[in-house]
Amino acid sequence: MFRLFLLTQLFLVSIYACQGGYVSCVAKIKDSKTIQNNSLSIPVKGHKRLVYSKQRPNAKILKYDPFLSLYLIKDKSTFAYPFRVNMKLQLGSALVTNKYAKEGKILKNQIGLNSLALYSVKSKKPALITSSCCSLEGIVTPRGVIQKEYIKRFLSSAPATYGDIGVRVKDEKGLVIVNSSNPYIKDNPFHKEDYIVAFDGKRVRSASIFMRKVLFSKIGSLHSVKVKRDGKFLTFDIITHKRYGGGVLSDTFLEQKGIYFDENLHIIKLPKMLKNYGLLVGDRLLQVNAITVKNQEELLRYIENFKDFSLLLFERKNFQFFVKIK
Repeated sequence: MFRLFLLTQLFLVSIYACQGGYVSCVAKIKDSKTIQNNSLSIPVKGHKRLVYSKQRPNAKILKYDPFLSLYLIKDKSTFAYPFRVNMKLQLGSALVTNKYAKEGKILKNQIGLNSLALYSVKSKKPALITSSCCSLEGIVTPRGVIQKEYIKRFLSSAPATYGDIGVRVKDEKGLVIVNSSNPYIKDNPFHKEDYIVAFDGKRVRSASIFMRKVLFSKIGSLHSVKVKRDGKFLTFDIITHKRYGGGVLSDTFLEQKGIYFDENLHIIKLPKMLKNYGLLVGDRLLQVNAITVKNQEELLRYIENFKDFSLLLFERKNFQFFVKIK
């Protein structure tokens, strides 16, 4: 009996290992019940599960990342062969579900919280990106792929918080360019269209790596950032602040003031202090500093132009009113 048990265990180890290729990963996802409707419940070490879900899981929550909709919960079923995040370079990867595996590759890396990675194979429902050894390379969501660096940090760090130095960036013609600058961070030195040249003395080669360094930096830590502006090189000493918006949350810089919006700029979350100033959940933002805005992207683009204050025009049941935010 013991020999039969041992052979069974060895067989399971083999079927979930590299020898089985992606077929074993399909079996592992199916046996572990990782895919549940439009959510993922991935067994990880320590008798826990990493959950991707738009809804709060009905379980004991150990940690929550509101930016990426990730939860860490206790695993009552304790699957014996948990998924691991392998940070070593893999030779290949595949999009894997409980029914099939399709080999592909990352076409575009994740840039911070707002721009998730793009994979060559698409899926209408949540899925995993794995190596042939079934190590976790990414989580496929409707917004794109959450890459393993972010998964690893969520699993290993204590608080699910991110750093912010007051910029959003993009890749353009081999350069990392400031796309927008937060006017509510005191003495923010960055301007739109600055080229980010170096971070802590090391050359910046991609927006993906730069934003990861910023987001993963300790809140309150001191850093140096070198930029190129109008043909001149400038170096700033900056302190990492707490990030308030991004990912599935709105990211308009007003989140630092406690104001969160839906896609159509209706307020969905508001601090008590601003309720006393006349704002209510459901109010819709129409203008910022006399410029009409229709979505979060436009608001982010124009709000930085006024460092001293932002004059916001809201509408409530056909009644329009202004609010000044300093």
